[in-house]
Amino acid sequence: MLPKGVLFDFDGVVVDSAASHNAAWESAFRELFNEQIVAFPKHLSGKSPMVIANYFCSVIGKEVQTEELFFLKDKHLDIYFKTPKLLPGVHECTDFLTKKSIKYGIASNATKQFLKNSVEKLKLNFTTVFGLQDYEKPKPSPEAYITLAKALGFTENDFKDIWVFEDSLTGTTAAKLAGMIPIGILTQFSEEELKEAGSKMVFPTLLEAYQYLKAQ
Repeated sequence: MLPKGVLFDFDGVVVDSAASHNAAWESAFRELFNEQIVAFPKHLSGKSPMVIANYFCSVIGKEVQTEELFFLKDKHLDIYFKTPKLLPGVHECTDFLTKKSIKYGIASNATKQFLKNSVEKLKLNFTTVFGLQDYEKPKPSPEAYITLAKALGFTENDFKDIWVFEDSLTGTTAAKLAGMIPIGILTQFSEEELKEAGSKMVFPTLLEAYQYLKAQ
């Protein structure tokens, strides 16, 4: 059976945005501290940018400037915007869901301006998009996906029939806690890691997920 609704994470599912985010973190960190930033650790994939900012600041003992780095990084991400790379299957998925009258949208821990810029530049067919500023508690809290689902008109009784495409353990946990069906995308973690976190199925990209949906 087809899902009642489909919710998408953004980074690592719809786009490969690592270069965009890494460049903004690096330039903001250099401006603020006049130092080279450390490499981005995999365990922070999918985490809130505030959590990531705190990590980078903690490496040099400057946790008190976490918020300053967070806001500066968001500013750099906008001013020096680098269009992320579109991942396979996005247009196929959204066209299919539209044809089948299945509601869908994006809920991401990325900031809203980055999402807006990316959707516009890549001409993506997403009209309902939620970012970090839309929730009190970012993922792994379920609030992001619950907020999006309700905005799309779903009730809690529908949640068990909603798919959530996620590439991170953080987002997979959020989808599971929301009572939805996490579907793993293999851009960050292994099939075993995603299934252990709660993914019911995994696909290399959205293209394979689209092909599965089309065959149902």
